Amino acid sequence: MSNAAQPLAVAQSPYGSYRAKKAIGRIMVHVLLIAICSCAIVPFAWMVGTSLKTADAANVTPPQWIPHPIQWHNYIDVLRTGTTNFLLWTRNTLIICLLGVCGTTISSALVAYGFCKIEFRGRGVLFAIMLSTMMVPFPVTMVSLFSIFRWLGDHSGMQWIGTFKPLWVPMWFGSAFNIFLLRQFFITIPTDLSEAARIDGCSELGIFFRIIVPLSRPALSVVALFAFMGLWNDFLGPLLYLHRPEQFTLALGLQNFQQQHGGTPWHLLMAASTLVILPVLLLFFLAQKTFIEGIATTGLKG
Repeated sequence: MSNAAQPLAVAQSPYGSYRAKKAIGRIMVHVLLIAICSCAIVPFAWMVGTSLKTADAANVTPPQWIPHPIQWHNYIDVLRTGTTNFLLWTRNTLIICLLGVCGTTISSALVAYGFCKIEFRGRGVLFAIMLSTMMVPFPVTMVSLFSIFRWLGDHSGMQWIGTFKPLWVPMWFGSAFNIFLLRQFFITIPTDLSEAARIDGCSELGIFFRIIVPLSRPALSVVALFAFMGLWNDFLGPLLYLHRPEQFTLALGLQNFQQQHGGTPWHLLMAASTLVILPVLLLFFLAQKTFIEGIATTGLKG
């Protein structure tokens, strides 16, 4: 066979056909992912674009995607509005988020360790009951929880309704999803490490804090990030328990900002929404490597 015919023979071989199909499949997957990501970015791009428009340009139909002229002072106007206090709302939100994140991360990790590494009677049944609570949405238990917190306030002498406590104290009793997530990760940690520590006289808490926690930082970071995002964007909880404007969180403050202006000033509302979203985006990009590592290594074993 001549040298000129060799490339043609390779291209027509089964191996060459397989490589070509694999390359085409990879290209189609990337095109599909780019299309999905573009659809997800469209609302965010519209929000940022509207936050830089004038009041008249924000209500133009069809909408103009590129603002002209660009109104950077919309963000300053939002912060200087006399009827709102975004700095105070940010402080309130951070207090709730920090307490809630610490609570759900510590408590969920302890419960997940018990379900994974400690043998006791009825462990499977209790784990199944715990997982079943994931199917009960918050609106179903909302009235019952409100009654419990009001009863606690009436009988303990410590006010609960109208404070931050109902928003972060329950987070210290674990979360079913986070417990499941961490348990799946703890399964991947060899049991020989725990057994060796027990032989050396280490207690269960010592094993947890000295062996399990250092090896589980990616999974714990995922749980903390999920909890932070949930508390940062929570609207129904603060709406139910917080009554005074000086206690509002950012999610509740945005709704209050819209109501105070009657007709919605879309350019200012979108500027305020962008400011609320920025901390979450910044946190994700800073913890992106750890977050992806935790997702990739969680749930590999059942």
